[in-house]
Amino acid sequence: MTARESWGSRFGFIMATAGFSIGLGNIWRFSYLAGQNGGGAWVLVYLLCAMLIGIPLFTAEIAMGRKGQAMPISALRNLTGRKGSFWNLIGWLGITAAALIMTYYLMLIAWIVGYLVMIGSGHFTGMSTDQVTAAFPAFIARPGLVFFYTVLVGAATAAIVAAGVQKGIERASKIMMPALFILLFLLLIRSLTFPGAMAGLSWYLKPDFSKLSAAAVLAALGQCFFSIGIGMAGGIGFGSYLKPRESDVPGNAATVVVFDTFAALLVGAVIFPALFAFGLQPDSGPGLLFATMPNLFDKMPAGQFFGGLFFLLVLLAGLTSAIALVECLAATVSELAGIPRKASTWITAAVLILLQVPIILSQGPWADIKVAGRDLFGLVDWISGDIFLPVGGILVALFAGWVWGFRPFREDANQGATWLKIPTAWSPFIRFVIPATVGIILLRGVGLL
Repeated sequence: MTARESWGSRFGFIMATAGFSIGLGNIWRFSYLAGQNGGGAWVLVYLLCAMLIGIPLFTAEIAMGRKGQAMPISALRNLTGRKGSFWNLIGWLGITAAALIMTYYLMLIAWIVGYLVMIGSGHFTGMSTDQVTAAFPAFIARPGLVFFYTVLVGAATAAIVAAGVQKGIERASKIMMPALFILLFLLLIRSLTFPGAMAGLSWYLKPDFSKLSAAAVLAALGQCFFSIGIGMAGGIGFGSYLKPRESDVPGNAATVVVFDTFAALLVGAVIFPALFAFGLQPDSGPGLLFATMPNLFDKMPAGQFFGGLFFLLVLLAGLTSAIALVECLAATVSELAGIPRKASTWITAAVLILLQVPIILSQGPWADIKVAGRDLFGLVDWISGDIFLPVGGILVALFAGWVWGFRPFREDANQGATWLKIPTAWSPFIRFVIPATVGIILLRGVGLL
């Protein structure tokens, strides 16, 4: 029997797991939600959610993975001691959510590749604001081109995953994550040096609680889940490659959440000062990435260069998350089907690429096909993000707090801990506060709140 792989270093684990967390949710979703909900006050609420909910739940997921020493489905079977346990649903929900997300995530990264190519080739040069805005629906309505980019992204992701945990994922993450932060800091320096940029930074960081609504608070809670990656199987999967009793679970989990949050904050500090400097609106919603930002780069000096850097940054963020999700899916297939890792990786990638086809078509020729008032992309995103992730988060908290038991969970997770240990004060959060709070997110997602 082949020995189970493990991370080569703590730094490698943190970079790979931070890569899983730091994805399009940080670059795209965080910024437009901050723009829609008044900036600084919403950012402050998000920070509280990340500290009080994100760190405990992500710690629980990583601890479950380290204890179970397997991918989510097998890990829960190992923890519960039987195949038929209700709590094994945590593993099945996580893997299903990851699979559903990956049916469109490669397409999203393909959009980024397309925009990187267009900006690099000067496609937007000389266009009016309306023309730049219209370029996005025109691009996604070309399924052949989008699928071509999707195949390239899927193949690159699979090649890294197939190389293994240390030689593939860890090695790539050690390059890609530092590169991502270097690009972020370069763009931050450029953004903050524009005349009038400080007005945007002030808007972004200065809390104005008069603009904070109950819906904005719930959006911050939901973004915390989406950004960190709670309920997507990544925490359990990557935690399973940690050496039992020798790794710092709470310290590593907190470090990853801090990296994830820091990246999101930096992106906002890049985007909003530049938008204010050039007189563009910060509350443009989901169109921020593909309409507002290209317009911004078209207006600024050396915009083609800085636009290329920005979309390269977004591409790196998307790829690191895709690598993590494909790893969890491929390793699960390998465990359950008993087939070699490389074979399961390429099979999984091929299936995922094919599953992008109806989602890609739903943005073009199949745009009129609606299910429950949503196109196929919106439907899959709603099921995975608004239902599966919150349900998975609730079950993780209940399992850690009641089934595993808070005291055994705390003692096990704290083995190997250094600078941060789970305190007894976490008990009411894990057992009561988090399930109730995430339950509110779920009720909102299904339209009951």
